[in-house]
Amino acid sequence: MGRTMTVQGGRSLYGTVEVPAAKNSVLPLLAASLLCGGPVRLEQVPRLSDVEDCLGILRAVGCGAAWEGEDVVVSGPPSCCRMPLAETARMRASVLFAAPLLARLGRVETALPGGCRIGARPVDWHLAALEQMGAQITQAGDRLVLTAPWGLRGTEICLPGPSVGATETVLLAGCTARGETILHGAAREPEICDLAQFLNRCGGKVQGAGTDEIHIQGVGALHGATYRPMPDRICASTLACAVAAARGWITIAGCSPSLYGPVLDVLEQAGCTVSRTAGSATVGRMGSLQGAGRLVTGGYPALATDAAPLVAAALLFGEGTTVLEDRVFEARFGCAEGFAAMGAQVKVEGRTLRIRGGRPLRGAAVTACDLRGGAALVVAALGAQGKTRIAGCEYIARGYASLGEMLTGLGARIE
Repeated sequence: MGRTMTVQGGRSLYGTVEVPAAKNSVLPLLAASLLCGGPVRLEQVPRLSDVEDCLGILRAVGCGAAWEGEDVVVSGPPSCCRMPLAETARMRASVLFAAPLLARLGRVETALPGGCRIGARPVDWHLAALEQMGAQITQAGDRLVLTAPWGLRGTEICLPGPSVGATETVLLAGCTARGETILHGAAREPEICDLAQFLNRCGGKVQGAGTDEIHIQGVGALHGATYRPMPDRICASTLACAVAAARGWITIAGCSPSLYGPVLDVLEQAGCTVSRTAGSATVGRMGSLQGAGRLVTGGYPALATDAAPLVAAALLFGEGTTVLEDRVFEARFGCAEGFAAMGAQVKVEGRTLRIRGGRPLRGAAVTACDLRGGAALVVAALGAQGKTRIAGCEYIARGYASLGEMLTGLGARIE
């Protein structure tokens, strides 16, 4: 049975909340731990269903992977090249485990990765990069088989576009490949920099992360390390949008505002008060909101695609029009059906969501159909009148360890 959440709207939010470690950083770091010859400890990891699936993959391929308090410890070399079907099929990030397993064992068998239904997310770019580095790829039934009989070798790779996942795959493959890998057209997201910093902490030689050209000098082996992943900028964005929808005044601590600056800029433009320090942002809304005009998502440092539904949920309460175009995924706004059920005037046209905001919303029965869209329904419910029952909250659990508890601590009423 799917998880449900009931939100009593109309309650303002007040207080301070600490941002947890980033899901979008933790998952590639767990994949990277396969490359390390010694134990890896990741500190203060949120207990997400996606993290549990990653630990399941690590155990299935022969590693030790366990919780020690709030930390995750991964130890022991992989001994099995066959990735488990269930975890792989549930999670898009499972594709990141292919490169390190291929580097360590010379062979990996995996299913096509799953994830949220937000549009086509082909793994072609990942596979093409690995082929350029010497991998041979065949399909056997519902599984992909990758082999590298002579190991992976460094080469020059040009990505067709700035894919975060494909950039991470090249980093993971290049770290222990023979020679140097030069990646052109790399994604520049902060999570890429976090992965590169971890790899370098373990003895890797990665330069240029955060730019569109990354140089990776292969080394013989990596060692273990203790590492604290970066804070979750999408969780911080969720909290900022929540107070914009519900009214109130909250401080979002433990995450640099620069990591989610475009979200704060939009909310400020719409009528919120925003103050920034090096490690926190205080966001308040007491009066009315205004529509934000036309907004477009893109690769970092543009407005993040993951933040688009959250911003949309907040701007449902803004007088006037907002037009949000997502240029990353073609089905990003599945949450629009839930918005409409609450009384919002919204329309999806291809990759674009049109909002005529300012209408009062009312509680309704809605269903989350993906991770960020589910969180967006929670944001909208906080500003609606009456109770909203949200089904499908197992999607939300993929990226938020305790969203309900976090918001309840700020004054929300959530069951």
